[in-house]
Amino acid sequence: MAYFIEESCISCGACESECPVSCIAAGDKAYVIDADACISCGACANVCPVDAPKEQ
Repeated sequence: MAYFIEESCISCGACESECPVSCIAAGDKAYVIDADACISCGACANVCPVDAPKEQ
């Protein structure tokens, strides 16, 4: 299952640099994950200070 980023995202960018497949990008209000490219590794969730990435 792919990850997604909840509204609690503070746009710090920590997740983007940790993603091994570069499927995370800055959105209008928060970072977003391309679900089709996500490999569900959890690297983003492990570094997020507000626990915004969640598994679908």
